[in-house]
Amino acid sequence: MRRIVIALRVFFATLFRTQVAREVERILRGPPGPTRPDASPEATRPPKPVAKKPPAPVRSEALTLLATLQREARFVDFIKEPLDGYTDAQIGAAARDVHRDCGRVVDRLFALQPIVTQEEGTPIDVPAGFDAGRYRLTGNVAGEPPFRGPLRHHGWEATRVELPSWSGSEAAARTVAPVEVELE
Repeated sequence: MRRIVIALRVFFATLFRTQVAREVERILRGPPGPTRPDASPEATRPPKPVAKKPPAPVRSEALTLLATLQREARFVDFIKEPLDGYTDAQIGAAARDVHRDCGRVVDRLFALQPIVTQEEGTPIDVPAGFDAGRYRLTGNVAGEPPFRGPLRHHGWEATRVELPSWSGSEAAARTVAPVEVELE
């Protein structure tokens, strides 16, 4: 019934008002066609809808990594602990455990491998068109590649990235280590 009322109103408005008649005519014609005879069908198609961005993660991957290092290797505790009251032997003993446990976490999550296998100090070639994200040139860098020089560090690359997924609450998303309370 509502549509009939709208149709009657449009009919009479079109009949008695020139501007309304022009607007209704424009609407009924639909979108304009190609303006040039050589316009491609691509140019007359409506734009594709813009994909919506997925929502930002509740927790950053950096905090997930830091929390994993803390949980499995006590990394943050070790770094934040003042060392003034400890002997070098005590620090060394603690560092050995943290070093070992952090290494296990990094191996499990990233499976790091050297980028090149040559020994440090061995001359290597840096090819023309090298990726600056994989090679850092130091010293007297002049001229055009290829370059040749002694290897100072073999670099590291991750062969996988398997960070744990965050399943906690938004309120705890920035927690690196929860408060621990021992009940008696």
